[in-house]
Amino acid sequence: MKTGGELVVDTLKANGVERLFCVPGESYLAVLDALVDSGVGVTVCRQEGGAAMMADAWGRLTGKPGVCFVTRGPGATNATAGLHIARQDSIPMVLFIGQVQRDAREREAFQEVEYRRAFTEFAKWVAEIDDPTRIPEFINRAFSVAMSGRPGPVVLALPEDVLREVVETPPAEILPNPVAAMHPGHAQMTDFAEQLARAERPIMILGGTRWTDDAVRQVERFAERAQISVGCSFRRQMLFDHAHPCYAGDVGIGINPELAEAVKSSDLVMLVGGRFSEMPSSGYTLLDIPFPKQALVHVHPDSAELGRVYRPNLAINADPASFAAALSSIDVDPMPGRAADVARLHESYLKWSTPPESGPGDVHMGPIIEWLRDHLPEDTILTNGAGNYATWVHRYVRFRKYATQAAPASGSMGYGVPAAVAAKQAFPDRPVVAFAGDGCFMMHGQEFATAIQHGLPIIVIVVNNGMYGTIRMHQERDYPNRVSATALTNPDFAALARAYGGHGETVATTADFAAAFERAQESGVASIIEIKLDPEAITPTRTLSEIRGSGVTKRRS
Repeated sequence: MKTGGELVVDTLKANGVERLFCVPGESYLAVLDALVDSGVGVTVCRQEGGAAMMADAWGRLTGKPGVCFVTRGPGATNATAGLHIARQDSIPMVLFIGQVQRDAREREAFQEVEYRRAFTEFAKWVAEIDDPTRIPEFINRAFSVAMSGRPGPVVLALPEDVLREVVETPPAEILPNPVAAMHPGHAQMTDFAEQLARAERPIMILGGTRWTDDAVRQVERFAERAQISVGCSFRRQMLFDHAHPCYAGDVGIGINPELAEAVKSSDLVMLVGGRFSEMPSSGYTLLDIPFPKQALVHVHPDSAELGRVYRPNLAINADPASFAAALSSIDVDPMPGRAADVARLHESYLKWSTPPESGPGDVHMGPIIEWLRDHLPEDTILTNGAGNYATWVHRYVRFRKYATQAAPASGSMGYGVPAAVAAKQAFPDRPVVAFAGDGCFMMHGQEFATAIQHGLPIIVIVVNNGMYGTIRMHQERDYPNRVSATALTNPDFAALARAYGGHGETVATTADFAAAFERAQESGVASIIEIKLDPEAITPTRTLSEIRGSGVTKRRS
């Protein structure tokens, strides 16, 4: 005999779950009890949004669904912050929510929410398990849905009495559902090869999920054989080696103008894996909707995404890993002139990704990024949330390997610290560095306590300019000298790290950073390095004063 809680844990183990993230609740005590002797790692978090973001980061970096448990009502609604990230970013994740007992349903009982109505917009599938004998069936399906097609989050609600109820004859063995690979057809690959052979200025843009390290290497080899430039969509830079001679840069917000022009003037754009939504497409300006001027090949694992926004000349319903493997069968004979274009775009990227040496104030982020580029191992995992500080990572870090980046394409703040916790638990032997702004850190910075509790020596770089910088930038552009709701009063972040039991450093000049970072590494505990950045240094290339009022005429017109 097994309780419903025990069946939940058994099915998680059958699906290869090594670790889950949670904030405990009385609604799923039976699961917590079953976890005691299970061998499944449990990361106890401080807020459900942080726990869900950790599950997202786990799915993002490993390709396997991240698992999160939260309690009902306020616990579940807190978790929607991470759920929304996973949905928009196509990340596999399963969120389990403790629910009120069955005999209290539809009475608006204590903390009751009808999740099948409330969470449909946030997840691929939302269900509630009303019969404990069906727990393996529902959980297996949840993992399949989370991983198949366009990956995403699934929500399962678990009534408290279902978890306590005893199943007299549980399954003798629980087997996980296989996840189907979506392979491109031979005719499609032949068509693709013919279109590529005719193209004079082709460009490939990588995005989405369902990639593997092997797939990334296969695309790199193909790009070199075919002499095509390759870009990575917004916050998917880890999908191609930035030192590779075919790399052209990141395609999206703040794009290199030369690369943007190359996409617009290309005679063949190949979108592989991604949806090419608002941020990667620079606000839907790089391709016309619904009929692009360029010939378009779109490869995506979910058929519903093919033709949803852009009409492709060739639609290939395949996951990126299967498509990458099929590239090896294509014979290519690059047209004359391609090699020169590829070299030109790569050289342009190298110049674009060289940070400025100076700027306003005593701390200059350019030399700091250069130092990190020179001193961090290539397998270092970098995480960040959202804010103007992230531009330094987005534009100037040169990613070399797969599974080294965890950042929300949805633009959610507060992600960096929780993601770093999950990254360090998924890859304990690799360095993990989180970037956060002062506003970003304070949204889920309490998960620094989770890093301390679990002995995870992450390094958090807090770029502190005393404001919500991105909003202040837009505010000054459109409403100059009318500052409202963007100024912040912050703690001493280095002292905060020490109060948690970690290591803290304050960087007031550029020259302070290297030694501070090395001391943080040597400390062996979770660390915070606070960088005191001048508010004028709002972007790498323009000061706040230069931006002030620049959008007023356009807005009023």
